[in-house]
Amino acid sequence: MSKKFFNSGQHWVWLNAGAISISIIMVVGLLLLIAVRGLSHFWPAEVKTFEVVQGNETLQVMGEIHNIEDDIQDGLERKQYLVKMGNRDAYGLDFKWLDVKNITDTTVNENAIVVERREWGNLYGFLTSVTKDGTVYKKDTKVLQDIIERALDIHGEIRDIEKDDIGSINYAMEQLRLDQRLLELDGELTDAAQAEIDKRKAELQEEFLSYQEQLQVLYTDIKRDTAEFSLIGGEKITLTAGNIVRAFQPNQMGFWAKLGHYFSKIGEFIFDEPREANTEGGVFPAIFGTVLMVLLMSIVVTPLGVVAAVYMREYAKQGPLTRTIRIAVNNLAGVPSIVYGVFGLGFFVYFLGGSIDELFYPEVSPSPMFGTPGLIWASLTLALLTLPVVIVSTEEGLARIPKSIREGSLALGATKFETLRKTVLPMASPAMMTGLILAVARAAGEVAPLMLVGVVKLAPTLPLDANAPFLHLERKFMHLGFHIYDVGFQSPNVEAARPLVYATALLLVLIIILLNIAAIKIRNNLREKYKSLEQ
Repeated sequence: MSKKFFNSGQHWVWLNAGAISISIIMVVGLLLLIAVRGLSHFWPAEVKTFEVVQGNETLQVMGEIHNIEDDIQDGLERKQYLVKMGNRDAYGLDFKWLDVKNITDTTVNENAIVVERREWGNLYGFLTSVTKDGTVYKKDTKVLQDIIERALDIHGEIRDIEKDDIGSINYAMEQLRLDQRLLELDGELTDAAQAEIDKRKAELQEEFLSYQEQLQVLYTDIKRDTAEFSLIGGEKITLTAGNIVRAFQPNQMGFWAKLGHYFSKIGEFIFDEPREANTEGGVFPAIFGTVLMVLLMSIVVTPLGVVAAVYMREYAKQGPLTRTIRIAVNNLAGVPSIVYGVFGLGFFVYFLGGSIDELFYPEVSPSPMFGTPGLIWASLTLALLTLPVVIVSTEEGLARIPKSIREGSLALGATKFETLRKTVLPMASPAMMTGLILAVARAAGEVAPLMLVGVVKLAPTLPLDANAPFLHLERKFMHLGFHIYDVGFQSPNVEAARPLVYATALLLVLIIILLNIAAIKIRNNLREKYKSLEQ
């Protein structure tokens, strides 16, 4: 029976099926892990007060249980709570491990409040009083929400002025400086040109002072209202409304209130900017940078890969040299990605970018414009990295087209180029899209080369804005993959950052899936469109 089973080859079928099943289980398990660990971070946890015995003292610790661990110490099993107690400005640490055997009592106070601050992390305590426009309100949470909403509106105005209005003025001032420097280098800086530049500078300076005056008023307004909180140890902390992002009492919240808070936090995570060394706030700049870089990479790698594949399959003489080139292209896919980063830094940034600065932008010296890591060099480096995938996939697509189709087209009087353009390439387009899908999946997840050619921890401005030429390819940018590395391994507050690592990883996977779904949809449409030609 066993001999018959092995002779029939069924064991290979079962082995393949088992390998595929294990792979699927591992992928689904990984996605579930990062989804549960990441998404659960946004759910408002219950705030508890622990009575803890330490030596001869009894301490009170207020916070939310962040993690539970069981370990063995001196041969005895013990359970520990990792409690997020916040108040870093008062305690020096955000988290504290509590041995369960030392906890004598646990209580839940409905008046406990959690305050998310722009600095120093969360505050856990009790609301004592709120000062609104000079009037003091005792323990009034409604007034607290009022002053927070007012401060958030003012904060939005400040952000608009600082980033948009003053940012545009600074950009225009820098362009004027470069224009002046270029005229100096060309020997064309006449008195009239200098006067025109000075006039424009004066106008911009006047606008700048106007916005500065508005900012001073807004900064005064945002500090008008304050709130005082008492910590579990009795300490008092007074916060200005402008330093509060949100305040809530999780022990009083029902299911629907918690659900609203949950989606509010997810919205903040996706659409807001990071704060507190990237351990709080959102990741929108990183999402934007990742998607924009992948799109630019796709625009570069697709025509380049298709042209290379068409030449090798349709025009090049099939001989030892072509076979060697084909082997070299296949082997390029196995080169470590950091090697591409080093090449990109040396060739694209220092050589190509430096040459562009010397030839076209001499006025920017000594500060380089293109001779420094940026979005365009990161996109080109990843295009080079993923080029073998597109070439191999396109070549396979071209090889699958029956020879009779080419011969039929030529027999009807079409030239080779017309046959290629109107028949062969459309029929091979699904294979090109397959190559692009694989390229997108790899490019979106690469981090190592990007660290050398353009990605940064925190970019002050997006590569796309309202200042001409609107798309600034020379700017550095944020990337989700690097954000995961930075938050997970470079953050000074590792425990606070760990859930964000899972959430950001899940977001990166979802973006890759969305990009792939879009490409698969296009590929399927192309496959259906040209299906009749293959029959």
